[in-house]
Formats: sequence, C-alpha cells, structure tokens
Amino acid sequence: MSFKDRVISIVCKIPSGHVTTYGTVATLAGLSRGARLVGGILHFNIDDVPWHRVVNRHGFISTKCLEHPKLAQKALLEQEGIEVTSDFMVNLRKYGWFG
Repeated sequence: MSFKDRVISIVCKIPSGHVTTYGTVATLAGLSRGARLVGGILHFNIDDVPWHRVVNRHGFISTKCLEHPKLAQKALLEQEGIEVTSDFMVNLRKYGWFG
C-alpha cells in the first residue's frame, strides 16, 4: 500500500467529532516527517476523505486553499460538535484523536 493510500485510510478512520494533526497522520502512515505530504494528499483527494478533521500540530486550522477556506473547515467541524474559536483553534486535548 502506498503512502497516499495509507494516509487516506487513516484519515477515514478519524471519528466524527474528533480531529488529528497532519503529523499524526504522517507518523501513523509510516513517514514521521511527512506532514506536508499529508496536506498535499488531502488537497487533491478532498472528495474521498473527511479532510476537515485534520489540523496543524497546535490545533490551528491552517489551510490556505481558496477552494477549501478556513471558514468552510470551521463550519464542517462545528457541524460535528467540535468547538472552534474565532481565531480557528481547536482544543486538541478535548477533541484530539491520535490513532
């Protein structure tokens, strides 16, 4: 199974109402320093995975994509009951999933 396939599989396992980090996904997929690659994979496979459940290591919604803006990710997370602050932060202690 390729790294891309492992990333997609892992992201699909994140339970609704939880988030994880790009780095956690990369580590679980076998490439501990592959967080940026995870971001790229999610960007190009947006319809196949719950991409909105992945945030940066600080719990910050860090997407810069115009097609999938921070406000869209915030709204999707809030629909799942996840509290997101006005400055796009998620409490990883409360909502984190780490495999």
